[in-house]
Amino acid sequence: MIKKTLAIAFLAFAINVTVYGQNVNKAKLDSFFNVLGANNKQMGSIAISTGGKLVYQNAIGYSTINGDNKTPATIKTKYRIGSVTKMFTGTMIFQLFEEKKLTLETPLSTWFPQIPNASKITIGEMLSHRSGLHNFTDDPQYKTYMAKPQTEAAMLAIIQNSKPDFEPDLKASYSNTNFVLLGYIIEKITGHPYADELKTRIVSKIGLTDTYYGGKTNSADNEAYSFVNNGNWQQQPETDMSVPGGAGAIVSTPTDLVKFIEALFGGKLVSQSSLDKMQTIRENYGMAMLTIPFNDKTSYGHGGSIDSFLSMVSYFPEDKMAVSYISNGAVYAPNDVMIGVLSIYFNEPFVIPSFNTATLKTQDLDKYLGEYSSTQLPLKITVSKNGNTLLAQATGQSQISLSAADTDKFVFTPAGITMIFNPAKGEFTLLQGGQNYLFTKIK
Repeated sequence: MIKKTLAIAFLAFAINVTVYGQNVNKAKLDSFFNVLGANNKQMGSIAISTGGKLVYQNAIGYSTINGDNKTPATIKTKYRIGSVTKMFTGTMIFQLFEEKKLTLETPLSTWFPQIPNASKITIGEMLSHRSGLHNFTDDPQYKTYMAKPQTEAAMLAIIQNSKPDFEPDLKASYSNTNFVLLGYIIEKITGHPYADELKTRIVSKIGLTDTYYGGKTNSADNEAYSFVNNGNWQQQPETDMSVPGGAGAIVSTPTDLVKFIEALFGGKLVSQSSLDKMQTIRENYGMAMLTIPFNDKTSYGHGGSIDSFLSMVSYFPEDKMAVSYISNGAVYAPNDVMIGVLSIYFNEPFVIPSFNTATLKTQDLDKYLGEYSSTQLPLKITVSKNGNTLLAQATGQSQISLSAADTDKFVFTPAGITMIFNPAKGEFTLLQGGQNYLFTKIK
């Protein structure tokens, strides 16, 4: 979520374009993305529209990497959008409300009585994450099946065997389970696959050209893979799209996403009454929508994460401005990308990062290597290296690539992590979220 406030989930001469009274500094946006791409800090694509007209598009990095064979990303490259899918699912549910085929008060038990609390859970509570249904993606066993095709019956078995986290409407807690079930409900009511309803109800209606229910990544069709950078870009495993379904299975582009959210707020997909309900925020959640603040401005939209894709689409009603960024590889945090983009767009102060980090030889890293533990946190961190890149891996977590910021100081920007080493004492201090944790070498 963006915060500057924005707390999210990304030339040689100036070209200023005036659109609807807004000066868009394309040259500065270009410079920002050029720096991110040239320094391997981000791979992804951006689109900005004002008053229904595209005013900026760009793409950096690669959609595929196979050794020295790399396919540069373009503004037509398609990415998995993760939970931004929920806005599409929510829109279709509201269309069904308007067709009198269900209501906000309709109980989940109408279709799935076997799910715990189904008779007490309403469609409205599912849309606003107030159902209490446990989020299946939080469970450790999720990783054992996420890459394998799953039937509806298999997913329902996982869901119905999970104990609810709380009683319906007691509070709000984000759960993908809600929207997987809402996707199934769309299919039950219409008698058609989710993919077909998506095409009929949204894609064809507003003329999206690169949005659809995804499958196995097809690079020949300009679909991107996702990557992490541990000294170099490494392709990540793919979630099988039968798992996230209505919660996260759509593939799209930033250009299509800004067109979608403009159509949603422009009355082309649901009525104003429905849109008002979607925008009604209670404990941080609307119905298939979130508020995303930027300084004194408020936008509405959603973020997404699947594999190593990170996405966001957001609409500022007062400015009639829509923005979407999708990343398929991040070292520099996509949230900070959005802060930079919005700062530049709204002509606020923003210094383009230089990424002038310390350059170290591989032997310079040896003094940091080892396994460390802390009395303050119940985990161990193993520090290793790949060439002249320092790596860190906490117990049960993925390995991260650290950037040298200064003598004995390393950072991992996406998670706001700083590690300051004291090699003579065999220790380092971990700084994150305003907290300090001392780690001591044990091996």
